[in-house]
Amino acid sequence: MEASEASTAGIVGPVLSVWAHPDDETYLAAGAMAAAVRDGHRVVCVTATRGEQGSTDPQRWPPGEELAAVRTVELERALAHLGVHEHHWLDYPDGGCADVDEGEAVARIRGLLDEVDPRLVLTFAPDGQTGHSDHITVSRWVGLAVDSLSGERPRPRVLHARASSEWLARWRPVLEPLGVYMGFEPVSTPRAELALCLDLDGDLLAAKMNALREQASQTEAVIAALGEEFMSEGLREEGFVEG
Repeated sequence: MEASEASTAGIVGPVLSVWAHPDDETYLAAGAMAAAVRDGHRVVCVTATRGEQGSTDPQRWPPGEELAAVRTVELERALAHLGVHEHHWLDYPDGGCADVDEGEAVARIRGLLDEVDPRLVLTFAPDGQTGHSDHITVSRWVGLAVDSLSGERPRPRVLHARASSEWLARWRPVLEPLGVYMGFEPVSTPRAELALCLDLDGDLLAAKMNALREQASQTEAVIAALGEEFMSEGLREEGFVEG
């Protein structure tokens, strides 16, 4: 995969990548995960829910078990484009992560930290990127699980997904009509202050776009509305702040 060495220098492995719904990982960290795989690092992805309530077309993809099955297959195919072959479902209810027993959820993530022993953990920032309750909850679980290591081993570097201020100024007017932020006021950080900012190109960007195409139940309408070339331009940047 092609990408400048400097652009991915902060990506070390093993990597544990923890998200709420299928497609979160691709939009926010596909390039980072694919770069880690390219460089020979182990990458393990975790998804809290099967996204069974996230229907963009209820007639074509009815919410519930049918959509969960669709998104399960979509994510498997998407991750294959990134070279990620280790994936875990937590199987919590879509939209209901805040109601899950927090101790149990944190313990499960802690178990994965013990097994993978990552040097890098990727997840949401505490604001959840879009303010989604599941995103916010998953971020908290990961933080608590990492904090529970308490000197038992070196603390992994935790990176929280964060849009740059420059990116948000350019793309928010495009995304607002599509309901991406759902009324939430998004948080951003100037590019110069991001802990890691990837500008994807070549095979890394192609892998990300291919992964998103596989998740048609979520992305087909967005790609149709924006066009692949325009959407690809918007997906080049992946920004992260220290967690």
